[in-house]
Amino acid sequence: MDDETVQLGADETVQLGAYLRAHRDRLRPDQAGLPVTRGRRVLGLRRQEVAELAGISADYYLRLEQGKDRRPSVQVLSALARTFHLDPDGRDHLFRLAGQHGPRSSAPSADLEGLVAMVSAWSGVPAVVVDRHQDLVVVNALGRWFVPSGSDVGDNLLEALVDQVAHTTDPRLLREREIAVADATAALRFHGDPASPRLAALVRGLSARSAVVRRVWDSQEARPRRAGTVTVDVGTARTDGAADGGAVTGSTATAVTFRSQTLEVHGGAAFLTTFYGTPGSPAAAALAAVDATARPGRRAEVSDPRVGATLGV
Repeated sequence: MDDETVQLGADETVQLGAYLRAHRDRLRPDQAGLPVTRGRRVLGLRRQEVAELAGISADYYLRLEQGKDRRPSVQVLSALARTFHLDPDGRDHLFRLAGQHGPRSSAPSADLEGLVAMVSAWSGVPAVVVDRHQDLVVVNALGRWFVPSGSDVGDNLLEALVDQVAHTTDPRLLREREIAVADATAALRFHGDPASPRLAALVRGLSARSAVVRRVWDSQEARPRRAGTVTVDVGTARTDGAADGGAVTGSTATAVTFRSQTLEVHGGAAFLTTFYGTPGSPAAAALAAVDATARPGRRAEVSDPRVGATLGV
């Protein structure tokens, strides 16, 4: 086995076929530069059309969708990515499913205490660290403001988001939280280990409880979460490191939108997300107010050794 490929099992090849079928069904003939004829029965592309556009035989493409071919070449995968107009994230995920750039199942030796110390030192910066399956690994005092209420280290944040949606009655908040669930589900598919029993069990449980998870997962959406926004009700903010329960003193606003940035750490075994507000914004003012009341010396909480093991420590 060379350095660029990994051995695939049946589950992975089934996922590869499902990914190809989803994109074949999604791409319309006119988007692929094909004429649209009257009486066409399918909205997407036919297998024969995909094969011709990619420069491979229809029989070989059928074998890929059926999971009968386990080692498609880089050239074939690149041709399919171009045919389906995949963006860089979609292309990366296609290659991973085919075993060319599989998930980084092992991380370099990590100093978890160093990560905890770094996150703890950010007294004015909310920070949250999760593993590739979105289990909460580290959270500092301000970071607790941005995780669902009741979430503790070791808990799965996507599960917590799904529970949050189930108990939301405000239409505006419901819509925002459903979008958060959809984004987190797409990130779970992109970063999760396709061969992991943990991922399979997590998706089964969440799909049974959430129509949003079920829809996004079935549609084969896969994308990382790098930057975005999140709206927090500062009137009920929960920091655990602030006085008086963490409410923002002197602020008349209730819903404040913050920006977020996510970075891979420890070789892709974990993901660090920070939240911030641009200078002069309500988000910046809210963070400053909470940080000013935070008790000094508050350390970040870290998961138990079983969760720490996900970082390779």
